[in-house]
Amino acid sequence: MQNNTKYFIGIDVSKAFFDAALMIVINHQKQAIESAHFENTEVGLKSFEKWLKKHNVSFDKNTVLVIENTGIYHRLLWAFCNKINLQIHIGNAAHIKWSFGIARGKNDKIDAIRLCKYACKESDELTMSQPLNQKLIQLKDLQSSRTRLLSQKNANESYLKELKNINDKATQKSLEQVYKTAIDGLKKSIIAIERLIKKLISEEDSLQKSYDLLLSIPGIGNITAIYLIVCTNNFAGNISGKQLASYAGVAPFGNSSGTSIKKPEKVHKMANKELKKILHMGAMSLIHCNPEIKHYYNRKMTEGKHALSVINAVKNKIVLRAVAVIKSQNPYVDNFVKSEQPINKAA
Repeated sequence: MQNNTKYFIGIDVSKAFFDAALMIVINHQKQAIESAHFENTEVGLKSFEKWLKKHNVSFDKNTVLVIENTGIYHRLLWAFCNKINLQIHIGNAAHIKWSFGIARGKNDKIDAIRLCKYACKESDELTMSQPLNQKLIQLKDLQSSRTRLLSQKNANESYLKELKNINDKATQKSLEQVYKTAIDGLKKSIIAIERLIKKLISEEDSLQKSYDLLLSIPGIGNITAIYLIVCTNNFAGNISGKQLASYAGVAPFGNSSGTSIKKPEKVHKMANKELKKILHMGAMSLIHCNPEIKHYYNRKMTEGKHALSVINAVKNKIVLRAVAVIKSQNPYVDNFVKSEQPINKAA
């Protein structure tokens, strides 16, 4: 295969099917885009492989495949690409969509073609996704299941509390008895999942190492550590502190232009809301219990800072420390020493 031939593939994935678009670039000359439709199954993937071979696609660094992150629907395709050594970039759907500019019309075939053109245009800047890690996928599914069950339990408990203010005692007691079985069942399921999570982490050295390092940081507990491992694929791709802070929605960005627009720095509304909520709870715990952060919070409040702005800064500190310990592979060391306040000796 000629080294000056490049292959760019865009795939739009849905639950049952996926559409593929292929652009071949020979001596910097773009050829006509070919499209095809496949089932999102093992059988469909075999047909897709035959289609690639039919077009003489090389399974090496000369080929780039781009898909959007669909949660779970792209997993078969991800594993398939790893199996045949095909480079794959799993991109953020919103980022890819905005790169299209003003786009009219939409269907699966058109989306696949747009992804194919995106792969060609951005090929020099794309970061290839890490190989599919089955242990991480299992951990992600367990963590998501725990979140779902916890949400259901909390919803049932909240509903009963709301009814308590309007129902008579007999009716309320009957409802609580009816809901007790369901709530107790959810609690047992949550405990069982947490055991499975701990077992899974203990079976994988890399996960256990990251888990222990994260737990050494004040403000990071079991749930936060697990969530950070899951959402970063165990900190794959040499992720930076600023990148993770931006993903969590705790990194402030400026908004200025010329001399007329000069707005204060603010966090962006696009973020992982669940991670941000978890970090918020850790930050509040630090503000109340950790001497360093408590001192920092009081100092900033004295300076006239807004409370939410300071809390966000604390969340940012937690994220930056998380990335730092993972990169250094050393536990967090608390070197904080509060400066002694001068004693005011009244005459």
